[in-house]
Amino acid sequence: MSTLIDFILHIDSHLINIVNTFGDSTYLILFAVIFIETGAVIFPFLPGDSLLFAAVALSANATYGLNIGLFIIIFLAASIGGDSLNFFFGNKFGEIIPRHRILGKFIKEKDLSKARGFFDKYGAMAIFFGRFIPIIRTLIPFVSATSDFPYKRFIKYNLIACISWVAICCGAGYYFGNIPVVKDHFSMVIIGIVGISLIPAIVGYLKTRFASSK
Repeated sequence: MSTLIDFILHIDSHLINIVNTFGDSTYLILFAVIFIETGAVIFPFLPGDSLLFAAVALSANATYGLNIGLFIIIFLAASIGGDSLNFFFGNKFGEIIPRHRILGKFIKEKDLSKARGFFDKYGAMAIFFGRFIPIIRTLIPFVSATSDFPYKRFIKYNLIACISWVAICCGAGYYFGNIPVVKDHFSMVIIGIVGISLIPAIVGYLKTRFASSK
């Protein structure tokens, strides 16, 4: 876990190492990370928003020879494809995975309950909002499927959500990632991105705690 935290906080340096080591295979590696974050269901802690921001910030710097257009395409494909795979897992194994001896350690029933509450509250719009909230975005496709939400309707909201998510994260990385003050304090910016993305979840938690204390 400490290695993952270090990767996220210093994601710019680690991405540079990946680019220097793997060259064009960097696109495939980053596709896999975003795809697995939601598609594999059990890895909600992998970087999402911060990875898009940092990757596109690097692509805006001609030094690294990265193609921002290709990044946008692979991030869209990875997020949409990952969510669809996640939905499939929820549809086929929704009752099995949380109770599995090993997989249940990654997807806890209490986290699923929070995601179900989020889905019940916002309905179809939870698919859109959830894409912008770490951990929740991994659980929402799964919960949608276990709630018998039709895939044809799910994919409509999911497409809008993924396009918006990629556009915002990549746009921010492209226009702000190479500003000197941002580059000099990149770790703090990443912490800020993670913190902002967690605000809705924190507010929801506090509301629940406050309501239960009455």
